Amino acid sequence: MSPRPLGKSDLQIPDICLGTMTFGEQTAESDAHAQLDYALNAGVNFIDTAEMYAVPPRKETCGASETIVGNWLARQQRDKIIIATKVAGPARSLPWIRKGPPALDRTNIRAAIDGSLQRLQTEYVDIYQLHWPERNQPMFGQWQFEPRDERGATPIREQLEALAELVREGKVRQVAVSNEHPWGIMQFTRLAEECGLPRIVSTQNAYNLMTRTFETGMAEVCHREQVGLLAYSPLAFGHLTGKYLANPRARGRLTQWPSFGQRYTKPNVAPAVAAYVALAERHSLTPTQLALGFVNSRWFVSSTIIGASSLAQLKETLPAVHTPLSAEILGEIDAIHLRYTNPAP
Repeated sequence: MSPRPLGKSDLQIPDICLGTMTFGEQTAESDAHAQLDYALNAGVNFIDTAEMYAVPPRKETCGASETIVGNWLARQQRDKIIIATKVAGPARSLPWIRKGPPALDRTNIRAAIDGSLQRLQTEYVDIYQLHWPERNQPMFGQWQFEPRDERGATPIREQLEALAELVREGKVRQVAVSNEHPWGIMQFTRLAEECGLPRIVSTQNAYNLMTRTFETGMAEVCHREQVGLLAYSPLAFGHLTGKYLANPRARGRLTQWPSFGQRYTKPNVAPAVAAYVALAERHSLTPTQLALGFVNSRWFVSSTIIGASSLAQLKETLPAVHTPLSAEILGEIDAIHLRYTNPAP
């Protein structure tokens, strides 16, 4: 794994990150630790988690992923591992997290990091991310901004000031965002410069063959402001493996929890997947190799987050990230994209 700088920071990350949102729900602790060992032995020392994980979110499994990672981390050389976690935002029906949580304000951010550090059994996290914005914006499969849905929100400056305290106290090395849009990125970077506050180093957004909305406004903004993309959902919740084409009831997250993953329930998802699967077959690739190789080939992707429900699955997906794609294949991908443009925005 060749390390890459993240944003304007001195933090070097590998081009693959191990996601852990299945840990504690689909993935038992023994298998999770086997995955972490396998990833580390393969050079992947970058681990992403969140206070609300496992998913789908439930009171009974809240914090389970961090706890499982923490039990593993306690046996590792801490300075050799990069840990990223997230504070949950409001308005997502999570009453078991600080009764909402009600806001991304100082009180909630401080409570969240202290809980995460305890579960992770560490004195600091390398990257601390705001899981989603507090303000009104389309996310998680919504695709239109609606001004009528405006609501009060903690000013971004106050969010950065709370994060700055954590950096000064040594609890957080770098700060970041997730599920952001161009306006948010510009506000965070502008306020950091104007007020002497920590700069965000990355945004964690969905990016895959069917969700390429990042390539327009976000790609330019993140390039000019030097904010990296940590690309999540590179296999579109398993759709881009092709398994749901062959068997719509195949075992997986989408069949176990049908209400989860609304982004991928839109009309053109199935025909787009069929086109990409056919393309992979024509070039003697697996659909997984095509999908992950594509994400890794993008100049704006700092690291591709891959998650697996089992060690066997990880052994397929991790090496697939480095699948080289020819100019011919990339051209055919773009041709399909023009036919089925962002079917899962």
